[in-house]
Amino acid sequence: MTQSTYDIIVFGASSFVGEILCQYLSKNREEPALRWAIAGRSAAKLEAVKAKLNKSDLDIIVADASDENALRSLCAKTRVVTTTVGPYALYGEPLVKICAETGTDYCDLTGEVQWIRKMVERYDGAAKASGARIVNCCGFDSIPSDLGVYYTQEQSKANFNETCSEVSMRVKAVKGGLSGGTFASLMNVMKEASNDAALRKEMADPYSLCVDESSKTRQVNTGLAQFDTLSGSWTTPFIMAAINTRIVQRSNSLLKESYSKPFLYDEAMMVGKGFSGRLRAGAVGGGLAGFMLTASIKPGRWVLSRVLPSPGEGPSPQEQENGFYDLLFYGKTASGKKIQCRVTGDRDPGYGSTAKMLGQASICLARDIDKEDVAGGLLTPASCFGNKLIERLKMYSGLTFSQIK
Repeated sequence: MTQSTYDIIVFGASSFVGEILCQYLSKNREEPALRWAIAGRSAAKLEAVKAKLNKSDLDIIVADASDENALRSLCAKTRVVTTTVGPYALYGEPLVKICAETGTDYCDLTGEVQWIRKMVERYDGAAKASGARIVNCCGFDSIPSDLGVYYTQEQSKANFNETCSEVSMRVKAVKGGLSGGTFASLMNVMKEASNDAALRKEMADPYSLCVDESSKTRQVNTGLAQFDTLSGSWTTPFIMAAINTRIVQRSNSLLKESYSKPFLYDEAMMVGKGFSGRLRAGAVGGGLAGFMLTASIKPGRWVLSRVLPSPGEGPSPQEQENGFYDLLFYGKTASGKKIQCRVTGDRDPGYGSTAKMLGQASICLARDIDKEDVAGGLLTPASCFGNKLIERLKMYSGLTFSQIK
């Protein structure tokens, strides 16, 4: 790796999740010491972050997300740029462009599948030429799902000497809140889709992020209230499945379809057993459908903007610490052998745990993933990091990966 002033620059350090990430990085005690800096468009806000961290030696870089010259100067100073500046469809492209051109590695938290597709189409070639590893979705969407499937496949190979042709993820339990930034990104996705029929069709394609040669088959779609024989529970759609399933399929594609060809993957949320579970499934599924319908029309988005958190708002530190998630992965091989694995996290998924995952993904990219081992391009967590990040997450980020049976 080439020598740079910093290992990591956090771009958008004064955002809600950016501040949590900076708090996490400030506690890093790995050797050699992590060299990092914070960046954003407001010097005053960055100074406030620095003061909260009580780190007098922390460098500040002022750069606007739309200023390509400033971004180019920023990229020249670091191995990895980690950005929390969203919605990415509105503000993210210039940084991806500059990183792809300069060979600078990159991590983000986007869950905007339509934007990722555009970035793949526009900058994958440049990133491959320069060696830049552009890794999207390095938070709750989609590290637990993507690496959970990767881990399940590794365990299946170790147990059965074959991979799973089918994997289903079930959210057994989750506790945590969402920030205004997350809602802003979701509202922007719904706004774009409501105005573009071609985009709606693209977003409905589970293979929208896969390379051309990927083998396709009909994927499973969870109903609003559905009994699931795998978990023995009533289930509803999982709101993050729209991005997670696409990232998992892209990983299989980038890994030369090493999971299976074709490969089935779906996600759902468990809500309980028996008649009470059925009632909860109907209520949760109906609520989700109502929310998405409201968000799909302009007056509905205006109403939601009045009641949902604004950008910069989100769960309290106590709510972040008390949050958690518990995910189950049910795998089945082509010969009928079955395996069950589990991924858990010890903080709220959207922020407390996401900040730790993003931090370790950034450190992993800066220190563990040589350019000679992983070539440049628009990548996924599984296709870039694999077991190296799984071990980091287990050691430093409060995640567990385990085989149940």
